[in-house]
Amino acid sequence: MAKAKRHDYFMPQRPSPDARRCNWPGCPDSGEHRAPKSRDHIDEHYWFCMDHAREYNASWNYYAGMSDDEVEADRRRDTVWHRPSWRLGTMNPHQGLGAERLHDGFAYMGEDDDDAGTARRHDRPPTTEGEAMAILDLRPPVNVDSVKARYKELVKRHHPDANGGDKRSEELFKKINQAYQTVMAGLGT
Repeated sequence: MAKAKRHDYFMPQRPSPDARRCNWPGCPDSGEHRAPKSRDHIDEHYWFCMDHAREYNASWNYYAGMSDDEVEADRRRDTVWHRPSWRLGTMNPHQGLGAERLHDGFAYMGEDDDDAGTARRHDRPPTTEGEAMAILDLRPPVNVDSVKARYKELVKRHHPDANGGDKRSEELFKKINQAYQTVMAGLGT
Protein backbone atom coordinates (compact mmCIF):
# COMPACT_ATOMS: atom_id res chain seq x y z
CA MET A 1 0.00 0.00 0.00
CA ALA A 2 1.38 3.36 -1.03
CA LYS A 3 2.21 5.88 1.64
CA ALA A 4 -0.22 8.85 1.58
CA LYS A 5 1.30 12.19 0.79
CA ARG A 6 1.13 14.83 3.51
CA HIS A 7 -1.12 17.12 1.49
CA ASP A 8 -3.65 14.32 1.00
CA TYR A 9 -4.69 14.67 4.64
CA PHE A 10 -5.60 18.31 4.22
CA MET A 11 -7.10 18.36 0.75
CA PRO A 12 -10.73 17.40 0.13
CA GLN A 13 -10.93 14.05 -1.57
CA ARG A 14 -12.35 14.15 -5.08
CA PRO A 15 -12.74 11.24 -7.39
CA SER A 16 -10.11 11.22 -10.11
CA PRO A 17 -11.26 12.66 -13.45
CA ASP A 18 -10.86 9.24 -15.04
CA ALA A 19 -13.46 7.80 -12.67
CA ARG A 20 -16.03 10.50 -13.54
CA ARG A 21 -17.99 10.82 -16.71
CA CYS A 22 -19.61 14.02 -17.91
CA ASN A 23 -23.10 14.32 -16.42
CA TRP A 24 -24.47 15.74 -19.70
CA PRO A 25 -26.87 13.18 -21.18
CA GLY A 26 -25.16 11.12 -23.84
CA CYS A 27 -21.67 12.66 -23.42
CA PRO A 28 -18.88 10.03 -23.29
CA ASP A 29 -16.15 12.50 -22.18
CA SER A 30 -14.74 12.71 -18.67
CA GLY A 31 -16.29 15.18 -16.21
CA GLU A 32 -13.45 17.38 -14.98
CA HIS A 33 -15.34 20.63 -14.29
CA ARG A 34 -17.93 21.02 -11.60
CA ALA A 35 -21.05 23.18 -11.68
CA PRO A 36 -23.63 23.71 -8.90
CA LYS A 37 -26.84 21.73 -9.16
CA SER A 38 -29.17 24.44 -7.85
CA ARG A 39 -29.39 27.57 -5.73
CA ASP A 40 -30.81 25.54 -2.84
CA HIS A 41 -28.07 22.89 -3.03
CA ILE A 42 -25.07 25.01 -3.90
CA ASP A 43 -22.62 22.46 -2.46
CA GLU A 44 -23.87 19.64 -4.70
CA HIS A 45 -22.33 19.56 -8.15
CA TYR A 46 -22.64 18.17 -11.63
CA TRP A 47 -19.38 17.22 -13.32
CA PHE A 48 -19.08 18.20 -16.97
CA CYS A 49 -16.55 18.20 -19.75
CA MET A 50 -15.29 21.67 -20.72
CA ASP A 51 -17.81 22.19 -23.55
CA HIS A 52 -20.82 21.15 -21.49
CA ALA A 53 -19.60 23.12 -18.44
CA ARG A 54 -19.52 26.25 -20.63
CA GLU A 55 -22.98 25.53 -22.01
CA TYR A 56 -24.43 24.79 -18.57
CA ASN A 57 -22.87 27.91 -16.99
CA ALA A 58 -24.05 30.13 -19.86
CA SER A 59 -27.64 29.06 -19.26
CA TRP A 60 -27.56 28.76 -15.44
CA ASN A 61 -29.16 31.61 -13.52
CA TYR A 62 -28.82 31.66 -9.74
CA TYR A 63 -31.85 33.93 -9.46
CA ALA A 64 -34.14 31.93 -11.76
CA GLY A 65 -37.64 31.67 -10.31
CA MET A 66 -37.21 34.60 -7.90
CA SER A 67 -39.16 37.84 -8.03
CA ASP A 68 -37.35 41.19 -8.21
CA ASP A 69 -38.02 41.77 -4.52
CA GLU A 70 -36.63 38.34 -3.61
CA VAL A 71 -33.52 38.99 -5.72
CA GLU A 72 -32.97 42.35 -4.02
CA ALA A 73 -33.47 40.83 -0.56
CA ASP A 74 -30.98 38.06 -1.36
CA ARG A 75 -28.42 40.56 -2.63
CA ARG A 76 -28.78 42.61 0.55
CA ARG A 77 -28.37 39.51 2.74
CA ASP A 78 -25.33 38.58 0.68
CA THR A 79 -23.57 41.81 1.69
CA VAL A 80 -23.43 40.47 5.26
CA TRP A 81 -22.80 36.86 4.22
CA HIS A 82 -26.39 35.89 5.00
CA ARG A 83 -25.86 36.52 8.71
CA PRO A 84 -28.24 38.56 10.84
CA SER A 85 -27.36 42.19 11.37
CA TRP A 86 -28.95 45.13 13.12
CA ARG A 87 -28.89 48.85 12.60
CA LEU A 88 -26.26 50.59 14.67
CA GLY A 89 -27.77 51.48 18.02
CA THR A 90 -30.29 48.65 18.10
CA MET A 91 -29.83 45.37 19.83
CA ASN A 92 -30.33 41.76 18.97
CA PRO A 93 -33.11 40.78 21.39
CA HIS A 94 -31.46 37.37 21.83
CA GLN A 95 -28.09 38.79 22.78
CA GLY A 96 -28.94 39.46 26.42
CA LEU A 97 -26.80 42.59 26.65
CA GLY A 98 -29.07 45.38 27.78
CA ALA A 99 -28.59 48.94 26.55
CA GLU A 100 -28.16 50.06 30.15
CA ARG A 101 -24.79 48.26 30.19
CA LEU A 102 -23.45 50.17 27.19
CA HIS A 103 -21.65 53.46 27.53
CA ASP A 104 -21.84 55.59 24.41
CA GLY A 105 -20.09 58.81 25.36
CA PHE A 106 -20.15 60.14 21.82
CA ALA A 107 -23.80 59.17 21.09
CA TYR A 108 -22.83 57.11 18.04
CA MET A 109 -25.71 54.74 18.69
CA GLY A 110 -28.40 57.38 18.83
CA GLU A 111 -29.38 60.30 20.96
CA ASP A 112 -28.53 59.86 24.61
CA ASP A 113 -30.48 62.77 26.09
CA ASP A 114 -33.17 60.79 27.91
CA ASP A 115 -33.09 60.31 31.68
CA ALA A 116 -31.77 56.76 31.41
CA GLY A 117 -29.01 57.93 29.05
CA THR A 118 -28.03 60.69 31.46
CA ALA A 119 -27.84 58.17 34.28
CA ARG A 120 -25.67 55.87 32.14
CA ARG A 121 -23.30 58.68 31.24
CA HIS A 122 -22.69 59.46 34.90
CA ASP A 123 -22.27 55.84 36.04
CA ARG A 124 -18.54 56.03 35.42
CA PRO A 125 -16.40 58.29 37.52
CA PRO A 126 -15.31 61.26 35.41
CA THR A 127 -11.67 61.61 34.45
CA THR A 128 -9.57 64.52 35.62
CA GLU A 129 -9.60 65.93 32.10
CA GLY A 130 -13.36 65.42 31.87
CA GLU A 131 -13.93 67.29 35.13
CA ALA A 132 -11.66 70.10 33.96
CA MET A 133 -13.53 70.38 30.67
CA ALA A 134 -16.83 70.49 32.57
CA ILE A 135 -15.58 73.28 34.87
CA LEU A 136 -14.49 75.31 31.84
CA ASP A 137 -17.77 74.36 30.09
CA LEU A 138 -15.93 73.04 27.03
CA ARG A 139 -16.79 70.14 24.73
CA PRO A 140 -14.26 68.22 22.65
CA PRO A 141 -12.64 68.81 20.30
CA VAL A 142 -10.74 71.78 21.72
CA ASN A 143 -7.55 73.57 20.79
CA VAL A 144 -5.22 75.88 22.70
CA ASP A 145 -6.86 79.05 21.38
CA SER A 146 -10.40 78.00 22.35
CA VAL A 147 -9.25 76.97 25.85
CA LYS A 148 -7.42 80.27 26.38
CA ALA A 149 -10.42 82.29 25.20
CA ARG A 150 -12.78 80.42 27.51
CA TYR A 151 -10.33 80.75 30.43
CA LYS A 152 -10.02 84.53 29.99
CA GLU A 153 -13.80 84.89 29.89
CA LEU A 154 -14.28 82.88 33.10
CA VAL A 155 -11.42 84.63 34.94
CA LYS A 156 -12.91 88.04 34.22
CA ARG A 157 -16.32 86.88 35.42
CA HIS A 158 -15.23 85.02 38.59
CA HIS A 159 -12.13 86.92 39.76
CA PRO A 160 -12.48 87.71 43.52
CA ASP A 161 -11.66 91.39 42.93
CA ALA A 162 -14.52 91.64 40.43
CA ASN A 163 -16.91 90.08 42.96
CA GLY A 164 -16.05 92.07 46.06
CA GLY A 165 -14.00 89.30 47.71
CA ASP A 166 -16.86 86.76 47.64
CA LYS A 167 -15.60 83.42 49.02
CA ARG A 168 -17.65 81.33 46.52
CA SER A 169 -16.13 83.29 43.62
CA GLU A 170 -12.68 82.78 45.09
CA GLU A 171 -13.18 78.99 45.33
CA LEU A 172 -14.59 78.84 41.80
CA PHE A 173 -11.65 80.95 40.57
CA LYS A 174 -9.23 78.38 42.06
CA LYS A 175 -11.11 75.53 40.35
CA ILE A 176 -11.02 77.41 37.03
CA ASN A 177 -7.25 77.90 37.31
CA GLN A 178 -6.68 74.23 38.13
CA ALA A 179 -8.99 73.12 35.30
CA TYR A 180 -7.16 75.39 32.86
CA GLN A 181 -3.79 73.88 33.84
CA THR A 182 -5.17 70.35 33.49
CA VAL A 183 -6.64 70.93 30.04
CA MET A 184 -3.55 72.74 28.77
CA ALA A 185 -1.35 69.90 30.06
CA GLY A 186 -3.61 67.47 28.21
CA LEU A 187 -3.08 69.50 25.03
CA GLY A 188 0.68 69.23 25.52
CA THR A 189 1.45 72.86 26.31
